[in-house]
Amino acid sequence: MKTDLTKILSISGQSGLFRYVSPAKSGVIAESLSDGKRTSFGIKSKITTLEDISIYSGDGEVKLREVFNMMRDALAGEPAPSPKSSPEELKSFFGKVLPEYDRDRFYVSHMKKVVDWYNILQQYATLDFEDPEEKSEENKAADDKA
Repeated sequence: MKTDLTKILSISGQSGLFRYVSPAKSGVIAESLSDGKRTSFGIKSKITTLEDISIYSGDGEVKLREVFNMMRDALAGEPAPSPKSSPEELKSFFGKVLPEYDRDRFYVSHMKKVVDWYNILQQYATLDFEDPEEKSEENKAADDKA
């Protein structure tokens, strides 16, 4: 089953990633990918889907889904470097994976999050991602049949 990055959440102040479960009266209910615990997050929580995240590059912005795909291809199934790796090691890794990344706006702290998220997805989900364009075409086709 493919991973839908529109349902994978990063929540400010929380470690790890969460899967969207359902809306709640005052926010959302999300389940931790690592331990499966469900938690309600209020409307004041800063919640971002991984689909909405992009990385600055010389050519504009690159969607995180595309960066994960480049990482998967470069790593050939191996885990990404540890988020605790040295800044030089992380910069070198992203220099190989995404050579055109914007060195002024894509910080080491961002690199640490990206490799951490990649490793979490590799361990608890799949690195085969749903394409939102294909999904919208499928929905459109289903609507046309109705």
